[in-house]
Amino acid sequence: VNDREVGRVGPGLVVLLGVSADDTETDAKYLVEKTVNLRIFADDQNRFNLSALDTGAELLVVSQFTLYGDTRKGRRPDFTKAAPPDQAQRLYEHTVGLFRDAGLTVATGVFQEHMQVSLQNDGPVTLMLDSADRHRPRR
Repeated sequence: VNDREVGRVGPGLVVLLGVSADDTETDAKYLVEKTVNLRIFADDQNRFNLSALDTGAELLVVSQFTLYGDTRKGRRPDFTKAAPPDQAQRLYEHTVGLFRDAGLTVATGVFQEHMQVSLQNDGPVTLMLDSADRHRPRR
């Protein structure tokens, strides 16, 4: 941010966190519990059997309103489903606090700032979690 490093983590996860206008603290709790407990890290047999909590993974959590960009119409994304800045910042900070309360090391970006984020993707796992999924039946 502004040519200075504001956050760095070791092996773990980069969490790009989008907050919708409909999101609540219940959504944040769901996403944090899901994220820290997903078995997405390899064990000694190279099977996905370990969670972020099991491995002591570190998290870089970056606010990312553009995840709510709707590109279905026209050529310009529509961001009306993203939460307004005050609501988004409150829920972003609440979510970061929940990750820290889970016992993980957490670094962050700077809310509403232009950031250059670098990551080294070590493996095949990139997932999208949506708190609205907890209301949808499994098929």
